Amino acid sequence: MEALSPSQVFGIRTEADFWSAVRRTVAFQYHNNPVYREYCVHLGFDPNLAFDLNDIPFLPIDFFKSREVSSHPGPYELEFRSSGTTAQQRSIHRVAQAPYYQQSFIKAFELFYGDPKEHCILALLPNYLEQQHSSLVYMVDQLLDLSQNPLGGFFLSDYKELLNRIEQAQTSETLVLLLGVSYALLDLAEQYHPDLSGVTVMETGGMKGRRKEMIRKELHGELQEAFNLEAIHSEYGMTELLSQSYSLGNGLFNSPPWKKILIRDAEDPLSLATEGKSGGINVIDLANQHSCSFIATQDLGRWHTNGFEVLGRFDHAEIRGCNLMVAD
Repeated sequence: MEALSPSQVFGIRTEADFWSAVRRTVAFQYHNNPVYREYCVHLGFDPNLAFDLNDIPFLPIDFFKSREVSSHPGPYELEFRSSGTTAQQRSIHRVAQAPYYQQSFIKAFELFYGDPKEHCILALLPNYLEQQHSSLVYMVDQLLDLSQNPLGGFFLSDYKELLNRIEQAQTSETLVLLLGVSYALLDLAEQYHPDLSGVTVMETGGMKGRRKEMIRKELHGELQEAFNLEAIHSEYGMTELLSQSYSLGNGLFNSPPWKKILIRDAEDPLSLATEGKSGGINVIDLANQHSCSFIATQDLGRWHTNGFEVLGRFDHAEIRGCNLMVAD
């Protein structure tokens, strides 16, 4: 049994395509991923027997910290590590074939924002740049190459140069996308209060221990007022996944066709919650062919017919490098 090819994953268009790919991926990873198989056996799950969505085991994300979660014998082309201090145990996600990640973030970006060549992309990601093996930095770096706009780039704390680049890009009538970690965007807002009307501002993560955590609504309200914007966009991604979900400013995230978000019951983690009820976020990411495509995150969310909310984290979970706020 073989993994799905990139063309099979990113060629998914319909629900029937998706569930056919899910069944093949469950079987492949059960037979080729020792950690996932051990977990399935512990729960009494056998993909050789008839099963439906409610039966699929979702591997707790903490296994990426303590075990090698892989459906591939190696070697690996990429290795990503979650952000954190030296005292924290960081998740490790090894990627056997780079095209799975490259095609995932490029096709998702095109789906939600269009051709990268139409954008000037500026990245305010100081904490990620200070640490190695960041999947977010890798993604943005690749998008910058595709953009080919000389004004784009990464920034640590040179806010004056960042604002100068934005001003130049706007005069050339280029679409401007500013991605930033939450605390850095707040620093920019408080120190300069710049008018960024016309710029798409996307927050890509929480406070990373630099500021007190805020609910997303409060954070976005402060940034909207300071930047003179009607909406703040968000990216929901993490080291352990190769696909992103995006919110275009309405508080609801949506995903590309090869990724699906499910909400597990907070009191019965092996069951799924109904629409409108909050619970733990489970992710099916078919781009994760060579690790594990079925992940139980430590994030709290709520599912709606037109998207999903990210409400925060379970109390026992460590703060880590993904797009998280404290739930209200």
